[in-house]
Amino acid sequence: MQESTVTVKGQTTLPRDVRAALHLASGDKVRYVILDGEVRIVKARSVKELKGALMRKGTPPVSLDDMEAAIVAGATASAGETK
Repeated sequence: MQESTVTVKGQTTLPRDVRAALHLASGDKVRYVILDGEVRIVKARSVKELKGALMRKGTPPVSLDDMEAAIVAGATASAGETK
């Protein structure tokens, strides 16, 4: 288990093993996620890094028009189920 000390200014140094596990380099940003009284530290990612994150091999890209049509079809189907 890794630990570090919090300074008077509320600062701490992330231990080397933590930086290595998150692949952090000087200048990288981290995010703190608070869940049920615990804090998770994750490497912040830019939106640019998310490009292609949902792509699946062999599946062609979907246009915005196709997405909107699917949303309308899904909403229409859901509305019919609640009646």
